[in-house]
Amino acid sequence: RTSIDRLETIFGYLSVLAVVLKTNNASPWTNEFDKVELSCVIESISTINPRIEWKKITSGGPSYVYFDKKIYGDLENRAVIREPATLLITNATRSDTAKYRCEVTAAEDQKAFDEILIDLVVRVKPVVPKCSVPKSVPLGKSAELSCVEEEGFPKSRYQWFKNMEEIPDDPKTSVKFFNSSYTLSTETGTLKFISVRKEDAGEYYCRAKNDAGHTQCAPQKMEVYDIDIVGIILGVLVVVVVLLCITVGICCAYKQGYFSSQQQTGNNYKVPAKGDGVDYVRTEDEGDFRHKSSFVI
Repeated sequence: RTSIDRLETIFGYLSVLAVVLKTNNASPWTNEFDKVELSCVIESISTINPRIEWKKITSGGPSYVYFDKKIYGDLENRAVIREPATLLITNATRSDTAKYRCEVTAAEDQKAFDEILIDLVVRVKPVVPKCSVPKSVPLGKSAELSCVEEEGFPKSRYQWFKNMEEIPDDPKTSVKFFNSSYTLSTETGTLKFISVRKEDAGEYYCRAKNDAGHTQCAPQKMEVYDIDIVGIILGVLVVVVVLLCITVGICCAYKQGYFSSQQQTGNNYKVPAKGDGVDYVRTEDEGDFRHKSSFVI
């Protein structure tokens, strides 16, 4: 036998005495509520019953997912092991996004331990974004349209549409929007008009999208109106004239005595009509009237 054959025999023998793992996909992804496979393939091993463990690695440290042939944690009713070591999540949720480590210990092998790390991403479709569109804007003034969505993963990016047509990020790239003065942020969802034109009036809606899908809000109408300076001045003058007329009328009424009043004090009184043969006298001590009879001879 040649030296090459001997080397192949030696390496083959050593590989049998070593546990070696591999994965078919080190960075799997899936959409929320779908299934996903975390591949952990035992490429070589001589131990008959190796110890297989899965751990979830988070900022709080590792935690068991599979140990002693049982599923643990929040995957208990949502995952199974495909022999010998692959982990299958049957109903993935956003909280499953993390790094997972497959560990195999083979006591009878010369190299008795091996591990692989898998980075799982569960993508979440955006929910309907919250859109804010001003109902009316004065001609030449600024305006801001906002669009917010916080449930999607990865983080949503945004598109704005006017009258069912997508608004480009840069107005200078489109003949239709070339004269518009706006800035559009696809990351924050903000559409800002520096100086609104009449042509900017229309129905606007926003779309939030990521790798899992997209959703959009209902269209909202924005109107652009002229500021009538002459009309405003005339309106103010009318109000001033009306207030002046009301003031003059009140002064005249005071002069005519329509608003005069008589105040009565404790010493004021009205003398009752004098009856036949009766004189009425007011006493100072009691402050009321007493009467005395007088006879006419």
